[in-house]
Amino acid sequence: MVEVNRRTLIGGALAGVAGSALLPDLAHARDGFSWKDFIGSSDMIWKKMPTTWFDGPFLGNGFLGSGIYQEPGKNAIRFNVQHSQVQDHRPEFGALFGLARLPIGYFTLEPVGAITAIDLRLDLWNAELVGTITTAAGSLRIRAFIHSRRDVFAVDVQATDGERAFKWVFNPAKAISPRTDPKWNRPPPVGFTDNPPVQLTSSGDVKLAVQPLNAGGEHVTAWREDTRGTRRTLYTTVTWSHPDKTSVRRALQNLRCGSVESMAVQHRMWWHDYYQHSFLSIPDKKLQSFYWIQFYKLASAARKDAPAMATCGPWLENTPWPATWWNLNVQLEYWLIHGSNHLELDAVTHSIDKYRDALVEQVPAEYRHDSAGVPRTTDMTVNNGAGIGNSGYGVGIPGKDVPTPEVGNLAWTMHNVWLSYRHTMDERILRNVLFPLLRRAINYYFHFLTKGADGKLHLPFTFSPEYGVNAADCNYDLSLIRWGCQTLIDSAKTLRINDPLAGKWREVLDTLTPYPVDQNGYMIGAGVPFAKSHRHYSHLLQVYPLYEVTWENAANRQLIETSLNHWISFEGALQGYTFTGAASISAQMLRGDKAEFYLGELMRRYIKPNTMYQESGPVIETPLSAVQSMYDMLCQSWGDVIRVFPAVPASWGDISLDDFRTQGAFLLSASRQGGTTRWVKVHSEAGAPCVLRVAITDPEVRDRYGRPKRFTVLPNGDLRIDLRRGETAVVHKRGDRPDLNVGPVIGAPAAPWGLPV
Repeated sequence: MVEVNRRTLIGGALAGVAGSALLPDLAHARDGFSWKDFIGSSDMIWKKMPTTWFDGPFLGNGFLGSGIYQEPGKNAIRFNVQHSQVQDHRPEFGALFGLARLPIGYFTLEPVGAITAIDLRLDLWNAELVGTITTAAGSLRIRAFIHSRRDVFAVDVQATDGERAFKWVFNPAKAISPRTDPKWNRPPPVGFTDNPPVQLTSSGDVKLAVQPLNAGGEHVTAWREDTRGTRRTLYTTVTWSHPDKTSVRRALQNLRCGSVESMAVQHRMWWHDYYQHSFLSIPDKKLQSFYWIQFYKLASAARKDAPAMATCGPWLENTPWPATWWNLNVQLEYWLIHGSNHLELDAVTHSIDKYRDALVEQVPAEYRHDSAGVPRTTDMTVNNGAGIGNSGYGVGIPGKDVPTPEVGNLAWTMHNVWLSYRHTMDERILRNVLFPLLRRAINYYFHFLTKGADGKLHLPFTFSPEYGVNAADCNYDLSLIRWGCQTLIDSAKTLRINDPLAGKWREVLDTLTPYPVDQNGYMIGAGVPFAKSHRHYSHLLQVYPLYEVTWENAANRQLIETSLNHWISFEGALQGYTFTGAASISAQMLRGDKAEFYLGELMRRYIKPNTMYQESGPVIETPLSAVQSMYDMLCQSWGDVIRVFPAVPASWGDISLDDFRTQGAFLLSASRQGGTTRWVKVHSEAGAPCVLRVAITDPEVRDRYGRPKRFTVLPNGDLRIDLRRGETAVVHKRGDRPDLNVGPVIGAPAAPWGLPV
């Protein structure tokens, strides 16, 4: 299994900051600002009691998670206990029932007196919930966090005398797929039965809720309280095991933790380092706060060795979607790890590599010798089980209706892996993961491509997520076939592999049928026009994110614009990620104001008070993908060109960007002042060719020591800079000597996220 190493050196001025995590907070001040204060300016605040997951605080570490809000109908606050590895293990009932994620339970904090007021803050810098709950009997001062490296949830409560008798009560949940809830109207498969009831027991001062499973194994919630005067600290953990029953022992080990103070030191060090991997500041302070909250959310929901995020991350609320979705959700959830310089969170590459044998098992037996696929829905081991339809969605076979022939999801997932390769230039990813698995994904298509009377290769009907109608020559699949064949050719060249399929890849690129289009732009497929409201841009992947058809080719512009406008014109089924996709396509079209408009529509229509997102159930991909839309406005690096500030809204006159990671393994910093790009700094980690597109007239290029750096101005105005591995170049207007420090830019104050009033 390939290991994607975390970058150990943060380039430029950030290097010294990352190494200062053990020093007092003052040491985090850099370039005239304090990281603590800057991140703190985006804290979410609650002056009103949250009542759902969509308006309450949330904590997590990629495995353990908690959403916090009022217990419905009671004078109590719920602290949910959720874990991304806790699932059922009955593949015969499919991913959505037999392999579904399972509810665990929750604690209620039950005060003595009636709650009269709350004042809570989600301290992003320290990843802690802090504040006070006021009651008719006194007050409770709260500090809560889920440790960044250990599966321990600590809630420290300081009670006044009148509240010393407050209670913690654990409420175990029924260990059954949330999809069975009658409100979702999705009956379980015949023969599907409940798991056994939870077993409540104890070991010394530790209380245990042991949940056995019909399929063997168990999960365990364990907790204990430390009491010192009026101060009480609740520690809880969740462990999981299958098929063995080893969870109790590990749960007891987890709770042999130090004091809340000693745990907090390690916890905070991790988070302080995490935030400083990159920096972004824009004048729109509401959007800037949203941006930094997404980084808190990302690290609360993701770890490389954790399961690839399910639809609602580690926070399992009542949902019809208690699994991992691979036809858009996973892809969008992880795009922001690249630009933000957080490849250490890349669970997609890790999972696809670790469970590659399961990918082979997901296609019918007659194709497993050379093919692989990923179903629409899987558990954490990338297994769909035996289910189809209501109980799970298999890969399917082109030309056959059942199961739904949604066959492109592995190829699209491999695009995420390709992005991880391109942003690190780590050939281990290319050789060990991307090339062999993309080869299998494209091979699956080859079994069904046939030459028509027109001499072109055609594909039988397949399914374009989530349009609802099968179509031959489906644009979703044609775009992935083209991207996949070209990527395999390029990868074989880089790896010096003389692959026997190289001729086939070239033949497909030469003879694959063109994308079906009509007067309204790209169709779903041959004979199937885009004719109804559709939230998904599956028919437009060739434009974004694959950049196979681009705005830079003037011949494509009318088709791209017509397709975008037609897609977005149907209001009925549009959802949040419709607008992040439209924003990113607009950014490719160099229309910053339009991209800003679409992000504004997302915020106005769909984003909840705590920046979460809801369709039928809770899902988290859309807010995370909005960060990628912001990146596409500020820096694009597809096609071996780094485009700096390509689609900036007119209102964003000042921008600070630092250690933004681009394709080619470059770290880019840049400053926009008064509507003009003042300077750009680019550091090469891999020595890849460096071509920079930047709006600086009469440019001068110098190295990190101020010495002239060799560069060439290309016919279109791009700069080709001679930049070897480990070298840095600074670009600015000739004769200018700009201050290369970055820091927060000025903007009008905005109300905090949460429920501040």
